[in-house]
Amino acid sequence: MAPDSSDYSYKRLIAWQKADILALEIYKATRMFPKHELYGITSQIRRSALSVVLNIIEGYARQNKNEFRQFLRIAYGSLVETEYLLYFAKEQTYLTEVEYVKLEGLKKECGQVLWKLLKSQNV
Repeated sequence: MAPDSSDYSYKRLIAWQKADILALEIYKATRMFPKHELYGITSQIRRSALSVVLNIIEGYARQNKNEFRQFLRIAYGSLVETEYLLYFAKEQTYLTEVEYVKLEGLKKECGQVLWKLLKSQNV
């Protein structure tokens, strides 16, 4: 799990790639949230999405299988938090149905890959 000369190999993890796309898309979607939510749901949903990505990276960097598993569990928990916040944003009409469906699809893809990665670490 050591980094190569040019790039950290966590970027090769499909789970990281999916989580990165989800975080980027959530940042784009939340730009249009009401200004009064900047320190509320806007901040919270961004932090939860970034937490997924960052926990995958941090766990990978620990270069210890047990710690990696623990960080993957934390990442998965953050993904579930993101799932609820997406739903909440849709219910508040901060996200359109189209935006919600797109982000929920990305979240689902991310969750499936992350879950498989987590389960593969239990071997």
